[in-house]
Amino acid sequence: MPQTPSFEDLLTLIEDRSAALRGSVAGSPDLDVRVPSCPDWSLRELVEHVIQVHRFWAAAVAAGPSEKPPAVAADDALPVDLSARSAAATEELIAALRAAGPAVDCWTWWGDSDVPENSGSVARHQVQEAAVHAFDAQLAAGTPLPVPAVVALDGIAEFIGVSHGTAGSWPHGPARIGLYATEGESWILDITESGSHVVTDDGRAADATLHGSASELLLTLHGRVPLDTARAEGDRTTLENLLNWPDLS
Repeated sequence: MPQTPSFEDLLTLIEDRSAALRGSVAGSPDLDVRVPSCPDWSLRELVEHVIQVHRFWAAAVAAGPSEKPPAVAADDALPVDLSARSAAATEELIAALRAAGPAVDCWTWWGDSDVPENSGSVARHQVQEAAVHAFDAQLAAGTPLPVPAVVALDGIAEFIGVSHGTAGSWPHGPARIGLYATEGESWILDITESGSHVVTDDGRAADATLHGSASELLLTLHGRVPLDTARAEGDRTTLENLLNWPDLS
């Protein structure tokens, strides 16, 4: 399993993926075009969502330990221009994370998982938020690009920890599922009523496997591309159940 990037590298990746999102917006002639992977949103609304997300998590980290979500200050001071407002929100998030460092406890929504509720986990999750929404923006602009491998490889592990860790009880029979990235990494999941657990490959055959680039696997898990974007083997229903299990709405 790949090692999670350092805290400072996570901050750089948040900046990079947020800039990629803004780059797609800058290249789009129509900010009101619908986002195919998030059809309820226009491209403009997608960017506004990411602005709100960055400011929310900046407030959560700055507030420190808490049992409830943070109050977010009004955004009256942000620029009017959409791209400039997005850049300012990203800077606000990065500043809050850098001031806190990687180990300050804070409110998160993944308290039911085994993932720590702290600033380091927020930084890691925000890399994925920015990366997936950058792909959404690129798709809307007609220029979709793979998620960089360093982001996608850690993103798969992060998705398993957070999204599977908060998905509740697995409502199907026990299953073993293998995720195999062409970059050489793999995740063997034993999924039972108690949830999803990454296990060492002991040679027991999986019920289903999914093979593809780390980007293809990550985007499939997030519901951004169809299941057949990667190569599915074994019981297809098991894979469909896996993808439908976390509530990503």
